[in-house]
Amino acid sequence: MKRISLTQHLIEEQRLHNTIPSELRLLIEVVSRACKTISHSVSKGALGDVLGAASTENVQGEIQKKLDIISNEILLQANEWGGHLAAMASEEMESFHPIPNRYPKGEYLLLFDPLDGSSNIDVNVTIGTIFSVLKAPEGMQEPSEQDFLQAGTKQVAAGYAVYGPQTMLVLTTGNGVNCFTLDREMGSWVMTQRDIKIPADTAEYAINASNARHWFPPVRRYVDELEQGKAGPRGKNFNMRWIASMVADVHRILNRGGIFMYPADARDPDKPGKLRLMYEANPMSLIIEQAGGAASDGHQRILSIQPTGLHQRVAVFLGSKNEVERVTGYHQVT
Repeated sequence: MKRISLTQHLIEEQRLHNTIPSELRLLIEVVSRACKTISHSVSKGALGDVLGAASTENVQGEIQKKLDIISNEILLQANEWGGHLAAMASEEMESFHPIPNRYPKGEYLLLFDPLDGSSNIDVNVTIGTIFSVLKAPEGMQEPSEQDFLQAGTKQVAAGYAVYGPQTMLVLTTGNGVNCFTLDREMGSWVMTQRDIKIPADTAEYAINASNARHWFPPVRRYVDELEQGKAGPRGKNFNMRWIASMVADVHRILNRGGIFMYPADARDPDKPGKLRLMYEANPMSLIIEQAGGAASDGHQRILSIQPTGLHQRVAVFLGSKNEVERVTGYHQVT
């Protein structure tokens, strides 16, 4: 495969589809550079004194890890000054972050989960960064939270970096999904997979089985059928995989198929789910759909949901199209 850099790919995409103006290209390049910096911090581990918990909680009331805070700061500082953003929002911050007045403003909004899979940091298991890019509403003067509350279909780009044995960047700008691997010697992102497609059928599923006693009937019915294997109604054996890092689980599904599930459950019936719509579900759903998969909250397409808050939560079923449609159908049976 000819070595194609991230920059070359973005320029060629603009020539081909006219969907990546220079401001958006610069934004994606800056985010990708920030991910390289985060990857370096992650790789240092105990040597860089970045492991363990901080003495703070995020807006969700979750104890923050040192790397959560470091990654959040890296993304904020990298993206403040470039002139391509109007504001940013992070899973780790209660309110959005306007671009300081000393810097020029752009026409895009950036949302991110700076370090997904935090529970895995201290045990050296794959983690990652998730990001989403929106166009600022026409005529916007000073950004407000409302400006961020756009349906997932409005995203102009989405991606994630996965910090594993290799550091990879998976990106969509609305014309398929491509994967870039960080060449550490050269310091550049090199395309290693083009136009990734998820198989419509699968024999793998990812769910936190320790919550089984709390699942609602549609999820219990679906997983029960999978567990019965060849002797059950599905007539084939399924394997379960669960890494507890959405980035890692989705990356596996993107490469070989599967379904990822993080449903709402009976522990808090009024809570629609655990994952955040704006920082996790929307960008991952766009990537999955662009790769030929599907993404649902059990009742509707995730990308069609009209957000009502920056930290809104949602149930998530995404991956191989036929499995997502099946479990969604079980939710719709009365």
